[in-house]
This record gives sequence, structure tokens and C-alpha cells, in this order.
Amino acid sequence: MASEASQVHFLLLPYLAPGHLIPMFDIARLLAQHGAIVTIVTTPVNAARFKTVIARAIKSGLQIRLIEIQFPWQEAGIPEGCENCDLLPTTDFARFMKSLHMLQQPFENLFKEKTLKPCCIISDMCFPWTVDTAAKFNVPRIIFHGFSCFCLFCHHLLGVSKVHENVTSDSEYFNIPGLPDHIEFTKVQLLISKRDDDRKELREQILAADKKTYGAIINTFEELESPFIENYKKAKQGKVWCIGPASLCNKEPIDKAERGKTASIDVPECLTWLDSQQPSSVVYVCLGSICNLPSSQLIELGLGLEASNKPFVWVIRGVSKLEALEKWLVQENFEERIKGRGLLIRGWAPQVLILSHPAVGGFLTHCGWNSSLEGISAGVQMLTWPLFADQFCNEKLIVNVLRIGVSVGVEVDLPITTSNYLCKISCNSQAQK
Repeated sequence: MASEASQVHFLLLPYLAPGHLIPMFDIARLLAQHGAIVTIVTTPVNAARFKTVIARAIKSGLQIRLIEIQFPWQEAGIPEGCENCDLLPTTDFARFMKSLHMLQQPFENLFKEKTLKPCCIISDMCFPWTVDTAAKFNVPRIIFHGFSCFCLFCHHLLGVSKVHENVTSDSEYFNIPGLPDHIEFTKVQLLISKRDDDRKELREQILAADKKTYGAIINTFEELESPFIENYKKAKQGKVWCIGPASLCNKEPIDKAERGKTASIDVPECLTWLDSQQPSSVVYVCLGSICNLPSSQLIELGLGLEASNKPFVWVIRGVSKLEALEKWLVQENFEERIKGRGLLIRGWAPQVLILSHPAVGGFLTHCGWNSSLEGISAGVQMLTWPLFADQFCNEKLIVNVLRIGVSVGVEVDLPITTSNYLCKISCNSQAQK
């Protein structure tokens, strides 16, 4: 093995949300598998989630280490322990974003204390200040985009054409000039509506940092998004590297099952249940780690799944915050009613393990990019129900470009009824045709 002094050393700083942390830890393993030294910097609560992941990686011979920096919860006015978006009261999001800027000094102290001697910083786009840190310590900074290249290219074209500036309504559909496919969007779906003005300052900081960064890595692959990757690379002078699907670095069942959190269901029990189902018969339902749907909509979803007469696995995260849903599940004896045909998972699910099981044939997804890529990698048909952020853009890629999914029909965050959900469930068998 090469000496530590001669090895490439990457320093990773992931954003504090499940959809950003998990792929960044996968990327750390990929880099280490190619002989690099990798250091990941995060806060104590987030580090605790990944300690067993890192321990397994180290045991397998990979050179990965985890360094903790304190989260400034008190200074930011956030409840103690709320160091991740999935732990955060919704009203505290602005304070949470403010706290990320406060991490700059403790991060830079690691360099001053000579704790770190990296060859390169790979930071999430939500830490735009790392471009200044990189310049200060004379190391290149590479940005990690947790989005699809399709989404990134759409936003690049928006910045060039400014076509949205002539659109007066947030709900009006328009085309983006330069996009290879004829696809229409609204401002809401592209996060450029008036209701997104509170994030305008952060967007501008990210764009400014992007112009000064050395390059970008994206969790995607050429065969999936070829025209968009090609055009985006041209726009960024070629310094764009596609390193996905990062989740495929998880080869062993335990690595697929525990990617940041321990599954809230007994994994052998889950696999035994899936083994009892017919091939490609199960619909897997998971609307992400930060699902913003109210209990009333989730109850309708449960009724739709029950009435569909199809076997399903339904993952409900954050159920402790949804008192009305939990009350309904108990009072209506829902789990007993679906016994044998449905499996309910409260909390974290071993998603990659479930999607790769032969019994799973359909995936109702919120279209977060990690979930989208995991569904694509598993080769399952998808039903799309985007909620926020880049998810509407990813839905366009899945449904309109790749044609590997069927939309539930949500254009903005609107209620959905049992009847129209069931209509889309019936389309599941047609999704590949």
C-alpha cells in the first residue's frame, strides 16, 4: 500500500440532510475503494448515524475517518440535537440554514490545527463558503450536486435565457430554450416562484461559489442522461464528473440495509415477507425522509393501497409527528386489515435492499434524486408523486424523457384522493409499454 504522504486525500463536507449525507458517504467509500484517503467532517448527531457504516468500511481495509465539529444549535436558536433536516421543526428551517454558515470557523480550525492536510475539498453545494476556505488554504474545491444532471442543465439554461422573467404566473407552463426535449415547467416546479424568494440569497451564494469552484461531481451516469451531461459539461468547460449510481458501492446485504440509519424493521423479517410474494408483484411506497404531507393525505394513501388489492410495502417516516395518522392506524386496526398482503414500516427502511428484491415491481416515489436513481438501478416501474425541491424536475426526466414511470398527477403540493390514486395504481402494469 502507498504511504499516507503519497496518497490522495479527499475531505468531504456533506449537507445535513439524509438525501445529501447518504450519497456523500457512498462517494467516500467509492473514493477509498480506489486507494484514496477520505475524511468526512460532520456534526455529532449525524456522525453517530454513520459510525457503524464507517466501522465496516475500515474493517474491510478502506482508509476512511470521521471528524466531528460541534453544531452551533444555541447560537442559531435551534433546539438541541436538531442537527439534521429530518429532526427539525419546520418553523426552524431559516435558523438551520443560518447555522450552516456558523460551521465555517470550526471547519477552518481543522486546517489551522493541522488536523487535516487534504488534496481536495468536496463539499455540498449548500456550503458555498467552502470555496473561500479552499482558496485560503490553497486546495481545489469540488462541488457535490445532489441533483440529476437534467435538473442542473435546466437551471443552467434558465440562467442563460431568463425565459422565466417573462412568465407572470407561478402556475403558467413554459418551455426552456435549448432543452433537447420539449418539456414544459411552471415556476413552482423549478423553485423560482415568489414563494421561493426566502431562499434567493442562498441560491445567489451557491451560483457565485459555483463560478469559482474547480469542478463538480454528480451522482448519475452517462447512459442515463447522455444529452444533458454532454451539454452541461460544455457549459462547465468539461470539469464535470459523473460517479453514479453511488449506491451500487453497497454490495453486501448489511451495507444495503444500513446506510446511515439502522432499519426500523427486522431485516430478515422484511426479506422473509418479500420472499413469500410473487415476482414483480409488490408496490413499494416511500415518499422520502422529509415527507411534508399531512395525515389526511397519508390516510387516503393507506386506503388506496388497501383497496388496490395488490401486495405492498408502505414506509411512513416521521410518524411520531403525525398524531392523527397514528391514531387512525390504531383505531382502524389497519395493520391487521392488511396482514399478509401489506407490510407497514414506521421509520427508516432498507430501501436499496427492498428495491433490489425480485418481488418488487413498482415504486411509488417522491422523486428525490437518490430514490429515483435507486429505483432506476433496480429496474422497477415508477409512480411519481413529487413534493418539493428538485422532485418535480426529476419527475419530468422519469416520465417525459426516460419514459420509465407514470405520474400520479400532482402539479403542486395538492391533496390527492383515494379514487385518483387508485386510477394511477392500475396504470402500474402499463408503465413499461
